[in-house]
Amino acid sequence: MTRPDTPAGPSGTPASSEDTGAHTPARPRGKPQHGASGGGRDYKDAKNRGAKGGYRKGSGKPASQGAAHDGEGRRPFAKARPRPSRDGDAADGPVLLYGLHTIEAAFRNSDRRRHRLLATENAQRRLSERGITFDVPVETVNPRQLDHLVGRDAVHQGAVLEADPLPAFGPRDLAKARLVLALDQVTDPHNVGAILRSAVALAADAVVTTERHAPEEGSVLAKSASGALDMVRHVRVKNMARFVTEMREAGFQAIALDSEGTARLEETEMGDKVLLVLGSEGKGVRQGVREACNTLARLDMPGAIASLNVSNAAVLSLYVTRVKMGL
Repeated sequence: MTRPDTPAGPSGTPASSEDTGAHTPARPRGKPQHGASGGGRDYKDAKNRGAKGGYRKGSGKPASQGAAHDGEGRRPFAKARPRPSRDGDAADGPVLLYGLHTIEAAFRNSDRRRHRLLATENAQRRLSERGITFDVPVETVNPRQLDHLVGRDAVHQGAVLEADPLPAFGPRDLAKARLVLALDQVTDPHNVGAILRSAVALAADAVVTTERHAPEEGSVLAKSASGALDMVRHVRVKNMARFVTEMREAGFQAIALDSEGTARLEETEMGDKVLLVLGSEGKGVRQGVREACNTLARLDMPGAIASLNVSNAAVLSLYVTRVKMGL
């Protein structure tokens, strides 16, 4: 078992600026907030040098209801409920999504409520070539205007979409799921974004994060996910240990990945429905969450480096689990 190190894409290579994005805007036409510096802790050696991710808070307006993705990009779950505000705070306004892959996925997601597109002529043409029909007002801008809007370091590729955050999904939306990945207080939006991409690539039914100590939806997370945020169900829970218990009661085999696991993940028995639980940058899976799981399993590395970044551990564990389940 390993603990997070530095941001990386699903293939295990360090995340590039194309995959991450450096800034998170506070509001449309406002000053950009800075994103996370990236990184985290080694998922096995666990030293205290994590980084807090940059993201925007908020819950957003109710999203339009639509069909959900199945294996061809539609969700196999129930329609979502509107995202509520948390901790008594008022819901924040729209988020700014940038990058062609991110915007393309947002246009294809019927759960995503869109407001307007700001794009260069070239970006508009490239989106049209991908079969995107613009159902929102389009403003033709130049790259410098977008730099001013989302920050010079943001790899916007000439397009910014103003949209509401996605609806809030909960455990009740997982009735038809078979393979679910839970992240126990993983805070870096670059890592979470890379994990979302891996979850889509390996056909996981959902990615679950905690409401606190986890990045909320925003520009950095969306760009890091490169469209995956709009392609896989993202469930947020208040209490991860309680969620694990509820999933076990629903027939899931809950497996926490931990270096103290008595058996390798490849040797762990799995049922028809599996919940994989990965821990945070530094602490790993918290004790209460581990105790709520059926078993602990580890990932053994044969090479000179015996630890993995959390996003790499996620993609490897998803692959091994799919093979074991015969999916």
